[in-house]
Amino acid sequence: MQNFTGEKNVFFCGVFDGHGPSGHKVARHVCDALPLKLSTMHQPRPSAKKEGDKDSSHKHWEASLIRTFQELDEDLSMEDSLDSYCSGTTAVTIVKQDQHLIISNLGDSRAILGTRDNKNQIIPVQLTVDLKPSLPSESERIQKNGGRVFAMEEEPNVPRVWMPGQDCPGLAMSRAFGDFCLKDHGLISTPQVSYRRLTPKDEFVVLATDGVWDVLSNNEVVQIVASVKRPSIAAKVLVYYAVQAWRTKYPGSKVDDCAVVCLFLKKRPSVSGTLSDISQQTASHVNGVDPKGKKTEEGETVINCDIVVDPKALEEVNRINGNTIKQRSRLGSLSRDKITTDFGGQTQS
Repeated sequence: MQNFTGEKNVFFCGVFDGHGPSGHKVARHVCDALPLKLSTMHQPRPSAKKEGDKDSSHKHWEASLIRTFQELDEDLSMEDSLDSYCSGTTAVTIVKQDQHLIISNLGDSRAILGTRDNKNQIIPVQLTVDLKPSLPSESERIQKNGGRVFAMEEEPNVPRVWMPGQDCPGLAMSRAFGDFCLKDHGLISTPQVSYRRLTPKDEFVVLATDGVWDVLSNNEVVQIVASVKRPSIAAKVLVYYAVQAWRTKYPGSKVDDCAVVCLFLKKRPSVSGTLSDISQQTASHVNGVDPKGKKTEEGETVINCDIVVDPKALEEVNRINGNTIKQRSRLGSLSRDKITTDFGGQTQS
């Protein structure tokens, strides 16, 4: 969204990754409702000249974001058309206002910044923390409220959140919209909000679901995005690489949902003059999609564009972690087949 809240040079971007039987509906609802509620909640303040006033403005954004997330979750609990008792969604969003970046995160999607180091090499800066029950502070809050945190035998390195007396739902994140079966047991909808002042060395921000980060490192992501000559297809190319990495690392598993938003912060030499200083580009992949838009055996098509990929770069992506393991699910108590059937195509951006 450009000119967000009616202010010039204010941009909003977000990615929302659903989970559970109605996760695709919850993600779409939050994707549509959150920007509108935030723009209503946040009343623009006159431009401040003093640095202290600028700090106050950032705190104002933080307060607006936290209140918006919490109120939206309350609205979701009363939405009769959505069954969000055991379904929910993550949310990772950014607001860019001039050289100020306000980042909010709920769940295990992630935001990173591509910037240049002192040697002019592109490097990643992670802007968010993956909010999972493996974090001691998150696990402590959940257990204090009666929730349980433990990993399944077949996934010993993936702690999950469970109800007090039932082995469900097995949620792989510690904060989310929805999932009201766990809201009395430590799961919360309060986002982590952070701030960063942009510099001339900062080039782009990438928001993506965990399907991307499960197979590509932060450094690989910024290298891929920086190497794309046309920013307008950067997100699609990144999804392509993520899908190929999934098929190489986990050849017997379904490809996890992948969604990407790339926000470019400056003009690039290879871009035509009609491109604005900031360009947004989004792409998503749902289980079973051929990245070039061809039908697969599952018969799904999401991305409808031809992408020319550097074979050497693809080989570099494919080299990582050749060991074959089962794909991790977002909810632990259901079979892999059921996850594919119920949870396919629920990512929104």
